Amino acid sequence: MTVHRLATSVALLLAALAYFVPAVAGGSPVAYAACTTIAILAVMSYGADLILSYLGEVSLGHTIFWAAGGYAAALLSVNAGWSGLPTAAAAVVVAIVLAVALGLATLRTREFVFSLVTYAAAVVAMEIAFNWSFLGGSDGIVGIPPLTIAVGSWRLSASGNDQLWPIAWVVLMATLLFIHRFRHSRLGTSALMVQMNPDLATALGIDARKVRLGVFVASAPISALAGWLYAYQRAYVGPDMFETYFLVLMLTAIVIVGRRLLLGPLIGTALIIVQQTFFSIGGDGDKIVLGSVLAAILLLWPRGLVGLWTVLASRPRVHGR
Repeated sequence: MTVHRLATSVALLLAALAYFVPAVAGGSPVAYAACTTIAILAVMSYGADLILSYLGEVSLGHTIFWAAGGYAAALLSVNAGWSGLPTAAAAVVVAIVLAVALGLATLRTREFVFSLVTYAAAVVAMEIAFNWSFLGGSDGIVGIPPLTIAVGSWRLSASGNDQLWPIAWVVLMATLLFIHRFRHSRLGTSALMVQMNPDLATALGIDARKVRLGVFVASAPISALAGWLYAYQRAYVGPDMFETYFLVLMLTAIVIVGRRLLLGPLIGTALIIVQQTFFSIGGDGDKIVLGSVLAAILLLWPRGLVGLWTVLASRPRVHGR
């Protein structure tokens, strides 16, 4: 077994052991709420991580897919009485359709223009949600029933964070396994080649536009599933899912530890939520801390905490006489 495979196996094992964290922390409602929220927001961040880490571009419109998953769950559970698995499938389908449309629209754009166009799309989507009565308008959609998953005669109903936690953990583990497979897939390696050496990629016959579209579409269902579960956690969705807070949280969770690390977004999200849950300085204060951390990482340690550790570890030690 190579060092890389060993590291990946250890990372997956640690993520699996995270299932027991709420119980070890005392099994309190706060512990279950924090762990469930970390899992949901980490999955949300992994969607944006595919774009940033493998294409080297910043999607400022990933809140569209996050919110689409939430609205799909709300509309179909409240208005049509659908259970959890059908609403999850609908969230994935809606996200893919939106990603294809937005991906094709931005196919010829790169970097700064790509970021601006995706951000503009998110602003338009928020205004549509805010003003369209079908989506609940400014009041959103309330009264989302408890998440129910039925497979044959087996049925699970989750109405609180302690009951949602196993589902959130399963979604998180499925996301980690998907990211692991993506990293070694043809699409993942092609995306890295397009980012790092586009001329070589072209010479090898790789179509950069198809690769960019493929990665963009692959990233959308991940964030959508997070939004789907978030809707059931809150029993409500509204235009606030498009807020800049979630975008900044995604980006901070991705870069704070380091890019292209399997557990990077999960650890980053955990650091953010632990601060906001147990060391909060108020809603606005927490947002200031979040924005400040993102700015500090980008300005001082672009490679994240792992890069900072590498720099500190490589410094020659001064031995006393």
